[in-house]
Amino acid sequence: MLASDLIQSIKYKQLSDEHFADFEVTTVTQDTREVVPGAIFIAIVGSNVDGHQFVPQAVASGAKMIIAQEPVDTTVPVVYVKDTHRAMAFLADKFYGSPSKSMKMIGVTGTNGKTTVTHLIEEVFDNMGEGTGLIGTLYRKVNDQIFPTTNTTPDVLTNQKTLADMRDHNVKTVSMEVSSIALVQGRVWGINYDICVFTNFTEDHLAYHKTMSQYKLAKSLLFAQMGNTFDGKTAVMNIDDPVGREFIDYTTSNILTYGIDHQADISAENINISIHGTEFDLHVLNEVRHVKTNLIGKFNVYNSLAAVGAAYAAGADLDEIVDSLSKAKGVKGRFQLVPSDTGVSVIVDYAHTPDGLLNVLETLNDFAKQDTYCIVGCGGDRDAQKRPQMAKIAVEHSTHAILTEDNPRTEDPHKIMDDMLAGIDPDQATVIFNRREAIQYAVNHAKPGDAIIIAGKGHEDYQIIGHTKHHFDDYEEAEKALNNREN
Repeated sequence: MLASDLIQSIKYKQLSDEHFADFEVTTVTQDTREVVPGAIFIAIVGSNVDGHQFVPQAVASGAKMIIAQEPVDTTVPVVYVKDTHRAMAFLADKFYGSPSKSMKMIGVTGTNGKTTVTHLIEEVFDNMGEGTGLIGTLYRKVNDQIFPTTNTTPDVLTNQKTLADMRDHNVKTVSMEVSSIALVQGRVWGINYDICVFTNFTEDHLAYHKTMSQYKLAKSLLFAQMGNTFDGKTAVMNIDDPVGREFIDYTTSNILTYGIDHQADISAENINISIHGTEFDLHVLNEVRHVKTNLIGKFNVYNSLAAVGAAYAAGADLDEIVDSLSKAKGVKGRFQLVPSDTGVSVIVDYAHTPDGLLNVLETLNDFAKQDTYCIVGCGGDRDAQKRPQMAKIAVEHSTHAILTEDNPRTEDPHKIMDDMLAGIDPDQATVIFNRREAIQYAVNHAKPGDAIIIAGKGHEDYQIIGHTKHHFDDYEEAEKALNNREN
């Protein structure tokens, strides 16, 4: 694509050289490490780094044009815009040929459940033999190929490049986690969503959003992005959540509601939960099917209903959807049972919010025959307001609360622990800072029939101490602890 054609996709204030020698653009990037001859470099002002400082390095590596919002001194043409973040979204969409318009795009937002819901949707269409794509917390997936990711929702350039790769590999349906931070930062600008799903709304990310009202506003942006057209777009809303009911008014799209406690288009009745899975009667408009799934817990019933709504809106047959739910094995680190012949049930879960922890503990208590143990910590350099709430929920909804480290990052672990203990009487919980020792302690003290939840890290295979990532996997540590069990 010629540079002159590409820059027409943005409204720019000034072009430093109106008569520049046109060229074929090789890539568009904000990262000097990705600059190759013929690249357009976008100078992004980030929270820690200002890309304008790296313009000389980009030009030295072969960049033939710069997109900037502040004055830069360079020998190549500069396109000046008001906001390079916004310009980058338009450029990325244009450069990669608006790939989202070629596929059925399903975006999932909400505090909890995004990973499970997107995987369930992806499994439905994969089982139907359709090309599928997935973007989320665990990875980016193009059909059967898996690529690593660092954020739940990648930056706008990575998103468009990934979607173009999916389009070129005959992907028909993409399920994508859309985080609140990504929505505020414009990482999904330019993506043409056909179906948007709302799971739930509880406290999280307040270190970034500052207030619950700002956090809620961030979530609503996904539904605003669907546009104001009647072109078959559908919003799938959790009607049991007050915010879900509110968001119905934020879109002109078709609405499919789901829930358990309120009358909804998609609902579940006669729910039966055990350590082996969950059964319920699924009602979809005027049709009823019995569902038997390996996923455990009421929160996974909600996740299943959300996936049903999205897949149904995307045109999947109801019987194929139900068949896929019956085959689903669940997602790593989401209420994941650690096999054992000790009689002790050990479960690893990503629950890192008050609501998420409450959900998994309520599920644990549904099938635990005797005592329950809750191992939980809170991350450093993150929302401190939820720390006393997490400890309080652990104490009130388990027999034995064990407070430990999560990812302390650069924060003093003792300060994090003090924040947690502020929500309870310290005598109500056992404090073991070393997470490995905390897991072994619970496994050693648990009796056959007891159940243990290791909460907070889920799929993560690392622990961040200071600025360093150390290998640490709750599932692996639980396996070792069960093998080393003292009685």
